[in-house]
Amino acid sequence: MGTALLLVAIVGLRLLYPLPPLEPCPASAALTDTEDTPLGLGAGQATVRQPGLSGVHLLDDGPAAFAARVLLARSATRSLDLQYYIWRGDLSGSLLLDEIRAAAGRGVRVRLLVDDNGTSGLDGPLAALDDLPNVEVRLFNPFVLRWPKWVGYLTEFSRLNRRMHNKSFTADNRITIIGGRNIGDEYFGARDEGLFVDLDALAVGPVVSDVSADFDRYWNSASAYPASRVLPAVRQEDLARIVNAAAVARNTPAAQAYLASVQTLPIIEEAREGTLPWTWAAVRMVSDDPAKALGLVPRESLLWPTLSRAIGQPRRNLRLVSGYFVPTDAGVEIFSGLARDGVDVAILTNALRATDVPVVHAGYAYQREPLLRAGVRLYELHGIGGGPVVAEGSRALLGEGSGPRGSRVVGGSALHAKTFAVDGERLFVGSFNFDPRSIHLNTELGFVIESPPLTQAVETSFAARVPAQTYEVQLGPDGGILWIERRGGEVIRYESEPGTTFLRRAAIWLLSFLPIEWLL
Repeated sequence: MGTALLLVAIVGLRLLYPLPPLEPCPASAALTDTEDTPLGLGAGQATVRQPGLSGVHLLDDGPAAFAARVLLARSATRSLDLQYYIWRGDLSGSLLLDEIRAAAGRGVRVRLLVDDNGTSGLDGPLAALDDLPNVEVRLFNPFVLRWPKWVGYLTEFSRLNRRMHNKSFTADNRITIIGGRNIGDEYFGARDEGLFVDLDALAVGPVVSDVSADFDRYWNSASAYPASRVLPAVRQEDLARIVNAAAVARNTPAAQAYLASVQTLPIIEEAREGTLPWTWAAVRMVSDDPAKALGLVPRESLLWPTLSRAIGQPRRNLRLVSGYFVPTDAGVEIFSGLARDGVDVAILTNALRATDVPVVHAGYAYQREPLLRAGVRLYELHGIGGGPVVAEGSRALLGEGSGPRGSRVVGGSALHAKTFAVDGERLFVGSFNFDPRSIHLNTELGFVIESPPLTQAVETSFAARVPAQTYEVQLGPDGGILWIERRGGEVIRYESEPGTTFLRRAAIWLLSFLPIEWLL
């Protein structure tokens, strides 16, 4: 009886809340006549002596990554194309929404594409933005029932379980930011605890056109719905909410301290003076077809096979950083095979105490032993302190940096970056986690950068910094798992997941038996 009632409720909800018609949905494309804009002229000057190459500047510092986005929003004169998985209504999210509003007021054409799973509490502001001249907002794979959204999973799980995980911020089709960061305080070091250690790439040159073309592909896809067909009608106070939220955010003491620290960052002055250091390299953009969100892409055409071909077979060493690492049996075989063939494989992910998604740890924990037996080295960020994930020039992976209070993290951090370095020659930066969700369900985006200097800096930093700020996972004499922490000159050994309770460990152990790996 209970099952029948549930089925009736599900069918009823589907009938009451169907997806709106997608058509008519006018197609649009990135603006190309932007050579004479300030950003176009600046990019042209930077690239004229580097034909065919793209300039890359890694953003491993949260406040600098926020500052870069604000600078692009304020510098754009023709267009802003923004694509994100999560956009929060907190300090950084409110300020960036207000920057979009201000840009549109200057005549900049704004296209904002957000995955509808990550827009909690923003229906009013997004509807108000969409109602402005020069702004169009589209929701990717939308929930029809706006509250509570989770009910949608009961009625359309197969569709809503697939999300757009891409992140890009492109100004005037001349300069772009891609990487691991969503829009929210935890990604930009704008709060004192619960921060994410992350990585973005700021880029100029030919690869920007590739990002813009990919944005067009998603914008015009069958999963991108005009916000006006999904969101409630615009209310008079919704636009005021954007302005007021930004004003309130700017006037809190914490925000003022954060914004003051952002204004003193080197990237601000370097951008103004045109002295921002670029690493010039052949850069290839890789991404999923947006039809992946509808389950309509053949397995061989997904990003992972494309990325594997682009990055090539490691011959000497592989350094992989993934905040959410669920290798599956197939991944274990890949990494183990590399290690047996003499490739030095080292992997950095979150410790149980640091992860923000404990269920993902359940899909990784039981795979540690076979990886270690094959010779793969495993490191787990313990979340005590923290810092940048990947080197930029001589800056160190997990090295020191400045946060809003003068230190990187107060109260712990979790790894969110997704990058890997191969053979001192090739580097991947993007949104792709090494887990089944990134491989099979979510759409992803990233750069393969052919740059020995950047790649070798990552490898050097991995060796110098990672052991000091992580637990190294090892096999004990009895075959069990040990966690090794190096604290100053002291070496501490743990025989169970350090910094966790028995109940937390027991829950992870139980979850590891459930057939949920494909969801992780």
